[in-house]
Amino acid sequence: MPKGYWVSVYPTIADSGEFAVYNELAGVAVRAAGGRTIARGGSRVVAHEAGIAERVVLVEFDSFEQAVAAYESAAYQKALAALPDGFERDFRIIEGLG
Repeated sequence: MPKGYWVSVYPTIADSGEFAVYNELAGVAVRAAGGRTIARGGSRVVAHEAGIAERVVLVEFDSFEQAVAAYESAAYQKALAALPDGFERDFRIIEGLG
């Protein structure tokens, strides 16, 4: 069964203190749903074309369905509610190759 992935790119993080609240809640929700953060950071990113060399996060789940369910979970929705106003990110859920 193909794995599922959350791919997040954060063009800007205006208030890192408020973002830390989201980050803590999101981490709890991801772990509770069986997700594993396999890449996170922004200090070593080589961006090409229209790529964004800011914070990038990659989270792996055992299946695409599990990744979707994790996003829709009450715990993750609570984390989303903690995002600060004006927050911007490029987020998607994708299926692995098998």
